[in-house]
Amino acid sequence: MFSGGGVDMQQLLQQAQKMQQDLAKAQQELAETPVEGSAGGGLVKATVTGSGELKALEIDPKAVDPEDTETLADLVVAAVRDANSAAQELAQAKLGPLAQGLGGGGGLPGLPL
Repeated sequence: MFSGGGVDMQQLLQQAQKMQQDLAKAQQELAETPVEGSAGGGLVKATVTGSGELKALEIDPKAVDPEDTETLADLVVAAVRDANSAAQELAQAKLGPLAQGLGGGGGLPGLPL
């Protein structure tokens, strides 16, 4: 039981609600922000959202060798990984301070931080 002791519970609740709203807004911005990754010197480019959803994949015709589809597949995987890595960095930059403010330390459950 709290006896007031200098802690304004109403103010504390309002701050927590604002932080949750800020976090939700940042998550929405992430979901809408495109992030690009590439492989093979730009022969394959992947675009994901800041939340990691693959939105586009560009393959330069020079990367297509019918005799060597394995290399193309590797380039696609590498480009998507590069884009997801950039998305995670963006998420950490945007959400990290908010998550720490909510007591998350290194992240929140369900978020790739």
